[in-house]
Amino acid sequence: MAGPLVLLLAAGVVACSPDEPAVASPFAGCEALSVPPPSAAPSSAASAAADLPDLKLPCFTGDDEVSLRALRGPAVINIWASWCQPCRTELPVVQSLADKAQGRLTVLGVDSGDQRGKGADFATDKGVRMPTLFDEKGSLLNNLGRINLPVTVFLDSAGRSYVHPLPLDARGLSEQVRKHTGVTVTP
Repeated sequence: MAGPLVLLLAAGVVACSPDEPAVASPFAGCEALSVPPPSAAPSSAASAAADLPDLKLPCFTGDDEVSLRALRGPAVINIWASWCQPCRTELPVVQSLADKAQGRLTVLGVDSGDQRGKGADFATDKGVRMPTLFDEKGSLLNNLGRINLPVTVFLDSAGRSYVHPLPLDARGLSEQVRKHTGVTVTP
């Protein structure tokens, strides 16, 4: 018989810690992140995301960790937080990209420097469902040498990354995706 924690995780509810209440999660699981998009380069050391910091971050929906260096491009990584004003406008745009580019481009979020419950509430309010990692201490942002949010990282099929440190609208995001990943997605 499965324990209550297993049942909560299966139902899309995340247990944060023994001292924190469980939080309902709007996000998809991170299983899809282990499968590169069809446009990804063949798996090799050259196609690994060597430009990204050597970090493992937990999936927002559970304890599974995702190695950023194991990600294959083309991919878009959007770093956001519930307390970030520009993220309130940009995050739904990134979700729209995830919806439109499904199968051609990996799109994931990283909730950074945030509380899990506030991140889940914010994402629910904004209709965000893409796979999301949880970076409570802001390790990724710090390793990228950035202090302000949002930040979007574009990863091409060869594993090279480009960091965009400003908020993007739909047209700007579409242009950056095409420029840095080679994937065309209409805004």
